[in-house]
Formats: sequence, C-alpha cells, structure tokens
Amino acid sequence: MPRAIWSGAISFGLVNVPVKLYSAVSKKSVRFHQLHQDTGVRIQQKRVDPSTGEEVAYDNIVKGYELSPDSYVVVTPEELESLDPEKTRSIDITDFVPLEEIDPLFFDHPYYLAPATGGEKAYELLRRAMEESGRVALGKVVIRSKESLVAIRPNGPVLTMETMLFADEIVDPDNLDEVPVEDGKTSQRELAMAQQLIESLSGEFEPEKYHDEYRERVLELIERKAQGEEIAIQPVAQEPEKVPDLMAALEASIQAVKERGEDEDGDGAAPAAPKKKPARKRAPAKKSTTRAKSKS
Repeated sequence: MPRAIWSGAISFGLVNVPVKLYSAVSKKSVRFHQLHQDTGVRIQQKRVDPSTGEEVAYDNIVKGYELSPDSYVVVTPEELESLDPEKTRSIDITDFVPLEEIDPLFFDHPYYLAPATGGEKAYELLRRAMEESGRVALGKVVIRSKESLVAIRPNGPVLTMETMLFADEIVDPDNLDEVPVEDGKTSQRELAMAQQLIESLSGEFEPEKYHDEYRERVLELIERKAQGEEIAIQPVAQEPEKVPDLMAALEASIQAVKERGEDEDGDGAAPAAPKKKPARKRAPAKKSTTRAKSKS
C-alpha cells in the first residue's frame, strides 16, 4: 500500500480542504552497482582533493557556486537555511485556469491528493466543482523545504497534483540551432498524404499496451545469466536506409499499414473500426501546439 508523503490542506479563499499527498508514479529502472572486475567486490567512491590527492572528510566540505573557472562563492548551510521558504501545511491556490491553456511542457511530477479524515465533503465539493467547470487550480506548496508551483485537477474520483516548471525553466524553441525554415514548406499533396497516414494509425489510447522493452530485455538477460546461461552477443542491427523521396516514404508507409491490417484480419478485408470505450469523466485534455508530454 502506498504511504502518504505529506499531509496538509488545500486552501482557497477561506476554505480549507484537509488532504494527504501520495506519489502517483513508481518509476521502474534497472540499477547496477560498480564492482571490481577481478574480485567482484563493490567499489567505494571517495571525495578527494585533486591538489593533494588526500581524501576529504565530509565535515570539511562546503558548497561553492562557480562564477568562472576555479572561482567560487562559498555559501554556508546557515545562509541557505535563512532563505528557505516558510514551512506551511497548505497548498495555497491563487488561480483557476482552463486546462487547455497549460502546455504539457510545464508539468513535472504527478501526485494523488486524497481526503484526510474529516475533509471528505469539502474534498468532493472541490473535485466536482473543478470537474464541471473544466478549471485547474494553480498554487504553491512547500515540501521538504522546497517551494513548488503546482496544478491540481480532477482525475476520475480523485484530485491529482502535478509540480510544474517555472516559465524561465522552459527552453524557447526559437533558441534551437535548427528550427523550421522557409525551405521546409510542404505541398498540399504531401500534407494530405501525411494526414492520411496519421488517420490510418489513429486509435484510442491504451496505456497497458506500451512496455519498456529495453528494461524487460535487461531483466531477462540478468535472469538467464544468474542461472548460468552463456549469452551470445548479437550482431549490431543495421541502420535503416534514409529515404530521399518524402512522397515515396508516405505512400510506402500507408501501404504497409493497410497490409498489416489485412494480415491481422486474416481474410484480406479492411480492419474493423475499433469499438469506442466509455470515457471516464474528467477535465478536457490539453491540445498542445508544440508537443505532447509525460523525478521524484
């Protein structure tokens, strides 16, 4: 069972909604330790002063902000603590905005907010009001001495909270080395073909069908080696050839999708349209003009 990592209240106006905070994700990764190749013993990493070659005790280490190469400003823990945001137990809501106005680029890490004892009625009132208005609550919260901008929105029967990036943390695409230029314009025929390809690959979002295939292969490799199996190194896959003709690539892609549909049907007939699943009632999804998105 997940455990609450924070408890407090959502505060908007004069209303307080007692809540508990839970992480909404459990990221899966394969972690390796560094071992000595000959002895198999796990190695240790030590803090060493390169000017003397001697190990430095933790108590003798200070924080320094680099101004220029080899030039630092030393900042003490006491000085940093004096700047810590005031510790509170509330998520202070400042604005309610339409969800579609928030670019997914701003979202960072998701959490669940559950009602705390005695706050069930106020929690449900807030959830329903936000769901019916299509609005997202923006506010700030201090967790572990760090102040974060957050967005709260209804997601089925619960409220979710996502920490957000600040505006100056988002990279302006105009600053990229390569951005669309005049010679990148496309013809109407190319656009129509691209739209046809997108339509042929369109369907409902089924998150369970996507897997971290690399992580699964790594875990399988570890299991096989742990059982004493000798692993043969596979040859490196060849890089796919570049297709110089954009229209030819679009036409070939559309044909491949058609053939795949015929193979799946088994009778050469066009694949049947997917049945619509009943949609869960929630706030409208964001339509970003840049790209769709997804640290503890």
